[in-house]
Amino acid sequence: MTAQKTILRALAGEALPTPPIWMMRQAGRYLPEYKATRAEAGDFLSLCYNPELAAEVTLQPIRRYGFDAAILFADILLLPQALGADLWFVTGEGPRLSTITTADELAALKPVDDIDEVLSPIYETVGILSKELPAETTLIGFAGAPWTVATYMIAGQGTPDQGPAHALKAENKAVFEGLLARITEGTIHYLSKQIDAGAEVIKIFDSWAGSLQGDDFLNYAVKPAAQITAALKAKHPNVPIIAFPRGAGEKYVGLHSTIGSDCIALDDGVTAEWAAANVQTGGCVQGNLASSHMVTGGETLVAETKRICAAFKNGPHIFNLGHGITPDADPENVALMINTVRNG
Repeated sequence: MTAQKTILRALAGEALPTPPIWMMRQAGRYLPEYKATRAEAGDFLSLCYNPELAAEVTLQPIRRYGFDAAILFADILLLPQALGADLWFVTGEGPRLSTITTADELAALKPVDDIDEVLSPIYETVGILSKELPAETTLIGFAGAPWTVATYMIAGQGTPDQGPAHALKAENKAVFEGLLARITEGTIHYLSKQIDAGAEVIKIFDSWAGSLQGDDFLNYAVKPAAQITAALKAKHPNVPIIAFPRGAGEKYVGLHSTIGSDCIALDDGVTAEWAAANVQTGGCVQGNLASSHMVTGGETLVAETKRICAAFKNGPHIFNLGHGITPDADPENVALMINTVRNG
């Protein structure tokens, strides 16, 4: 059955008449069933670390929509917590972490060999999903890319311009690069364990890659992703990797080869037509409908969905959004998008 899964076929380079489809943040706050399960869990982190409930919210959009893939319900900041950072969520504001900005704070992080003490429930969730998902549905594991994870660990929260991370990079490159190296090592271990537990595809989210300019993009977005990909490929050669350096713009060109990934996920800052001519030539692409269409819907959603499918029809393509679906999205618009992809 695995050989017949459409997402794995696209990742292997096959151009399919109907692209497989899933959606970033498809298990989330736009769904009433998710809200109910989160309320049962009590808070966001309790939901992440409860394997039965995390598996439940992962399965909810599969039951409702029949997506071709499910992505593990977790958070990119669980790895920093496993490395020893304090992590909590402020209602209505998002995550907060203890900061890593000095050599002493970096040295105090836990060794990578100890992170499974915290992350073992995540592997258990993957194991549950690998048994409970429909046979035709691909299971995607994931982690944040080192640069993006580092921006949160350095600032202690999300920032509009990743300024604290850029400042540390300029003022204390040894600590900055040491932190990236520790995150990279931890990410390789974490993702390998997800694969051992049953993940069939891995996605690396570099949400803030677009703020890296010049050589920094190569050194702190491309090279860590390539290191993670190479290590995973060495141990799990048959598991495809999707890289998502969001905001890369023209730097998307050539990333299949420089990262070594099977697929490049695209944000909606580039057109599908441009990406078909300049990125899809290197392999499978994923994307890239603007997530705002999940709010507004209507004929514009239908037209944009058809345009993207047409642009990518001659090569391997996984249909997705250019960023995660937002909490104010209408579940009916998701159904409309899926019907348009599958039925035209």
